[in-house]
Amino acid sequence: MKAAIFVLMMVLSLGSAMAFELYKTFQTPEAFLAEVFGTNPPAPEVLNLDGGKQSEVSQVFGRSFPQARLRYWRAGDRTAWIFDDIGKEGYVPTTCGFVVNNGMVEVARVLIYRESRGEQVAEPAFLHQLEGARAAGNALDREVDNISGATLSVKMMERMARTALTFDQLASR
Repeated sequence: MKAAIFVLMMVLSLGSAMAFELYKTFQTPEAFLAEVFGTNPPAPEVLNLDGGKQSEVSQVFGRSFPQARLRYWRAGDRTAWIFDDIGKEGYVPTTCGFVVNNGMVEVARVLIYRESRGEQVAEPAFLHQLEGARAAGNALDREVDNISGATLSVKMMERMARTALTFDQLASR
């Protein structure tokens, strides 16, 4: 009986450990802002996504953006955006941070990855592909290499980078 209870406890603890691994924090939003702006980041500003702006965002985001108001940070020509998207329908959102400078992606980071596969999009080698990207219609001006088994996560990152560029344009008006 004790052996059966021990085995059950081990299985439950392994299940808990596996569930914990599904949510990987690569960087906190606070650490991202400190990396981008130094120890004293600017105060957040708010982008209100009214009907017209929501329409522009939905063209690149692929659906209505789930928030009517979005916080961002600005220092000179640089803006930082932290927001979520879903790589695969039915999954939980991934949180990413982007810095846009003069109409191009300067920094791209996966902050919290919550899907069961595809976390390779958080690797610097992948994220460097997004740096320097500009808007080209509803997409980016460059092709981003796919990752086998992470196609939906790659598409999510492209979509998020393009959306950050749109947010920057809307905030500059």
